[in-house]
Amino acid sequence: MNDLKYWLGLSQFYKFGPAKFKRLKNYFPNIEAAYKATVKDYIRAGIEEKIAEEFMIFKHQTEPDKLLENLNKEKLNALTIDDPAYPKLLKQIYDPPFILYYRGSLEAFNGFLLAVVGARKYSAYGAQVTQKLVRELALNNLTIVSGLALGIDTLAHSAAIEAGGKTIAVLGSGLDQQNIYPSQNRYLADKIQAHGGLIISEYPIGTMPLKHHFPQRNRIISGLSSATLVIEAGEKSGALITAFHALEQNREVFAVPGSIYSGSSTGTNRLITMGAKLVAGAKDIIETLNLAEAAAYIENKKIIPETEEEELILVHLSYEPAHIDELKQLTKLDTSVINSTLTIMEMKGMVKNLGGMQYILAR
Repeated sequence: MNDLKYWLGLSQFYKFGPAKFKRLKNYFPNIEAAYKATVKDYIRAGIEEKIAEEFMIFKHQTEPDKLLENLNKEKLNALTIDDPAYPKLLKQIYDPPFILYYRGSLEAFNGFLLAVVGARKYSAYGAQVTQKLVRELALNNLTIVSGLALGIDTLAHSAAIEAGGKTIAVLGSGLDQQNIYPSQNRYLADKIQAHGGLIISEYPIGTMPLKHHFPQRNRIISGLSSATLVIEAGEKSGALITAFHALEQNREVFAVPGSIYSGSSTGTNRLITMGAKLVAGAKDIIETLNLAEAAAYIENKKIIPETEEEELILVHLSYEPAHIDELKQLTKLDTSVINSTLTIMEMKGMVKNLGGMQYILAR
């Protein structure tokens, strides 16, 4: 696209958000004309005089060709709202970003996108639920969208990759290596890209992860997705902002219930009282969204024991942790037999050892 450098130039000026950009786009015949206009032209387009004057100063200090060069240097791409590959669902929201910076494959936008969000500080229950639900959803070809934050977001991206699925991370900073946030997840960002996923942001190269960017980017997480699933969220969690954006965008909202004694579940339990669909398994999401074939697939994925000992153990296992001593008592199996059988079952991917000799079903 010949005019991409002018899109980049406009996106670098932080006072031109989606609303002001829409005014420029509606007034000027093309983006180059919008970039090269005079103060008077900007005022006629509906831009405040002070902001128009600031942009004129900004233009004198900016070289659009250099911006394009920097983009290529960082091995990044940019997608404008006029591009046919721009996600259709995102285009429908009230304030879609006019440009998306990205790394990875745009094919990740194809198919069914589901946002999965939650608390940064999660419980063992939250981790277990995230891994189980996301695995089943990814196995059913749902693409998982989240925010690369520590906590549930990280678990959701990782579980999708481990299941061989695709995942999209939406950032509240620039995509240049030094600004990917949190820095602990730079490796995960690379991994997402390597597995056919996408890392995206509306913020240009060099944009730091400022606090007010994150509520703003949450509208993109929900806007890309047909539905949003909240797994754990405290009363003031950013995950709730994503859920409220989804409701405003007329998208489905799902929530996993939690203990009334857990602060991590205050937000999700409140969402359910407000009308969010309660989720007890991946099938609840799939059936609500009319993905019938996928629902049948989940039904057929039940774990089948291969020996008598495995059958005895599976009868007493669920997604609630069970201690090996409890299993020994219930199955009446010898210590050596139960230890070796559980080890083999773990290797087969039938059960999972949570540590401390606590076991659950693995899928």
